[in-house]
Amino acid sequence: MNIFRLSGDLSHLAAIIILLLKIWKTRSCAGISGKSQLLFALVFTTRYLDLLTAFISLYNTTMKMIYIGCAYATVYLIYAKFKATYDGNHDTFRVEFLVVPVGGLSFLVNHDFSPLEILWTFSIYLESVAILPQLFMISKTGEAETITTHYLFFLGLYRALYLINWIWRFYFEGFFDMIAIVAGVVQTILYCDFFYLYVTKGE
Repeated sequence: MNIFRLSGDLSHLAAIIILLLKIWKTRSCAGISGKSQLLFALVFTTRYLDLLTAFISLYNTTMKMIYIGCAYATVYLIYAKFKATYDGNHDTFRVEFLVVPVGGLSFLVNHDFSPLEILWTFSIYLESVAILPQLFMISKTGEAETITTHYLFFLGLYRALYLINWIWRFYFEGFFDMIAIVAGVVQTILYCDFFYLYVTKGE
């Protein structure tokens, strides 16, 4: 594992912890898109089914379990414990317009036509667009709390570091995964859109 992937993983973990702490400390999920969090929970569930079939390393297994656990904890806080504070009136992005096309694409473009591989591919495609409901919510309300922008910043940093990781692995390990790279580029571009929103509306 190179330093860029490790830094990317830690940035991803920081984003998730920032969001969870924000909800727990303020006892509110105002400004947070429950739909984006549901999509991320779906991403981690479909991506990490290999926990049931293979062991790569203690680090790998631990991080996967943390991601899954935190994703469902966030969904629970938004839709159950602090449901009264959830702004469903502004969280109106039609997620079926993401899930259905992504599902179809994962069947058509994948590395291997097997259930686990198709679900892994689905998770890669879905992660690239899962933040759209959150960005849509920010653009619709014209508001972004400081803590929410920190969350999005670290998610964007995670994707940027992973792009550098893929470049590093291509040059030094000969590794090249077109599906992951294209999806990662799309996701990074969307986070660039967030930084535009942050500058114009976040403050």
